[in-house]
Amino acid sequence: MRFLIVRTEIRSAGDADIAAAWAGGGRLRDETRAPEPRRQVVHAENRDAALLLARALSAVGAVRAGRHRVKVLPIEERTPGRPYRWDGA
Repeated sequence: MRFLIVRTEIRSAGDADIAAAWAGGGRLRDETRAPEPRRQVVHAENRDAALLLARALSAVGAVRAGRHRVKVLPIEERTPGRPYRWDGA
């Protein structure tokens, strides 16, 4: 299985947004509708390589300072040769 390693910016949330999400029982952030802005994207062929790359990206100053985050996402190719899509199509 292939993996996608993404370094993204963390969106800040205001107090009103947090209170509304808490009161309504909803999510503060919904990555399927509005993903965080990507800063860097890397592909890996297996889980061990993905975790090694994620560890390396986690050493970036912005990640350590809490302004960026690193995500490891499994990718399953549905049809060979098609580009990757975030919406699950």
